[in-house]
Amino acid sequence: MKKKSTICFVLSVIVIAAAAYLGAFGLNLDGGSYRINSFGESINKGLDLQGGVSVIEQVTQKNVSSETMNRTVQLLTLRVNKMGVSETDVRQDGKDKIRVQVPGKFTEAEVLDTIGKTGKLTFTGPDNKVILTGEDVKSAAAGYDSTNKPVINLVLTDAGTKKFADATNKFIGQKIAISMDGDQLTNPTVDTVIADGNAQISGETTIADAKQKADIINAGALPVTLKAAEVQQISATLGANALPLSVKAGLIGIAIVLVLMFIWFRGAGIMADIALVLYIVLVLLVFSSLGVALSLASIAGFLLTVGMAVDANVLAFARIKEELSTGKSIRTATNSGFKNALSSIVDSNTNTIIAGVVLYFLGSGEVQGFALTLVIGVLVSLFTALVVTKHLLNWAINMGMINKPEHFGVKRG
Repeated sequence: MKKKSTICFVLSVIVIAAAAYLGAFGLNLDGGSYRINSFGESINKGLDLQGGVSVIEQVTQKNVSSETMNRTVQLLTLRVNKMGVSETDVRQDGKDKIRVQVPGKFTEAEVLDTIGKTGKLTFTGPDNKVILTGEDVKSAAAGYDSTNKPVINLVLTDAGTKKFADATNKFIGQKIAISMDGDQLTNPTVDTVIADGNAQISGETTIADAKQKADIINAGALPVTLKAAEVQQISATLGANALPLSVKAGLIGIAIVLVLMFIWFRGAGIMADIALVLYIVLVLLVFSSLGVALSLASIAGFLLTVGMAVDANVLAFARIKEELSTGKSIRTATNSGFKNALSSIVDSNTNTIIAGVVLYFLGSGEVQGFALTLVIGVLVSLFTALVVTKHLLNWAINMGMINKPEHFGVKRG
């Protein structure tokens, strides 16, 4: 058991240390032709950290349905992404507003002009000539073909039916691109002549993708009238000053936490410190994978969860110290301590998750960013505190590295 625990412990520490190094500095491979990006390079930065334009559009119509609002958001997303900014954020803000945030060096006029486009749907042949426009399409709907694969079903107008019949006869075996404002939605191949005005577009990977594109085709021009209620140019100077200071403050805070855990809990505190490093790596990896855009509020939420991740270990270790004070063995006290602290850890973190979820769905903008990082951090902290720290501690006990009450900060009377 000692040998197995030693191998598991050493390998875990090596993996955590390597992951932390890659996350902090990245790594060039194959002579620099391939690079593993650091978290600083791979995690998107919010509008307040790199500057850009923030616009709140007011819907002028009354009692607009949720389906219409969703289509409007989809169309606006397609339009602003044409500006070449993948980190754009377009979302509904309240019942009748849409918030558009475009990071980067764009003027207010550029963003407003892009949002205010009339919307032009085109079907273009391989000869780059327009075959159909939005006026030739009666309806579009997502569905499934005979093999149960997602498709988009189109119904054309009488004029569109004749045009499309001629085009599919001419371009059979070739592609006809369907685009909105020049952005390609899909590029299907003509398999047969379509003379009845009912076309079926295949090639979609999911029914959700098919529905989204069908909604855009149906909407054509924006289905509502928008009026700019608020336009704000955000300077990148804020991010230039705030980001380094936030990172510095975070590193200092984390360093203090690591030192205090060692002072209070000695050897057990070191195990918690190793798990905390893994926690930070995992949370930042999730942010990078999900495309979370970090704002100052998001960074605040992340740093808050670092403290909460340590709090779970403090609860467990405090229970272990209580068990040790009754004369129990190290192993028995450790198992009992984690078991007795479990309900308190789960209860406190569950309350925080509920609060985070409520903030996310009822808030907007930076409040949602704070809530998202908070919930992600709490979920990951439960794993590192209840699984990783416990395993590291048990391996250390099996190795004989931790074998005295003093190693938990318990003073003998």
